[in-house]
Amino acid sequence: MASPREIEVKRRALMAATVATAAVGAVAQRAGAQTTPARAAPPAMKVSFTVNGKPRDLDLDPRTTLLDALREGLHLGGTKKGCDHGQCGACTVILDGRRINSCLTLAVMHPGSEITTIEGLGTPDKLHPMQAAFVKHDGYQCGYCTPGQICSAVAVLAEIEAGIPSHVTADLNAKPALDDAELRERMSGNICRCGAYSNIVEAIGEVAGRKA
Repeated sequence: MASPREIEVKRRALMAATVATAAVGAVAQRAGAQTTPARAAPPAMKVSFTVNGKPRDLDLDPRTTLLDALREGLHLGGTKKGCDHGQCGACTVILDGRRINSCLTLAVMHPGSEITTIEGLGTPDKLHPMQAAFVKHDGYQCGYCTPGQICSAVAVLAEIEAGIPSHVTADLNAKPALDDAELRERMSGNICRCGAYSNIVEAIGEVAGRKA
């Protein structure tokens, strides 16, 4: 039977060997990382589309999202980057008449498309009716989600007018009702962390001509 001293010597030797093995592995991994050649970026692609009524041409990395193309390429900072995963709706724009989360699509996928951002809906001197209604009904607080909320709200009314049903539409053969349930369901992809949801519904309802 080994003595306590022999057991302690063996334990220390094992620990030293383990530490040495880990150190050698780390050095080898670092050396491998340093010798791995960096991948070259893909060649830029020319993308042409119409943004807020103006033709725009951009040379983009094909991996560029539409959101980054608008913000970084065209300096349209109204479209916000929130979650960057399509979960908050802050980046909503209107593309070919339909709302879309611009963080979830690549710019090169939309050549020739017509894109409307919050900057294209109205100006401080001439607000879009939806913008004016948001101001009137206090449909925003911090304002970060507001551009996406407004773009989505404009598209929602177009969807209802076109008869496109939602998950809460009772009769799929009839035009969707302009009620709170419809508006809340259709706007559910746009998150307001300040909680101004009731005011947002009131603003949309007013633009749609619904009585308060």
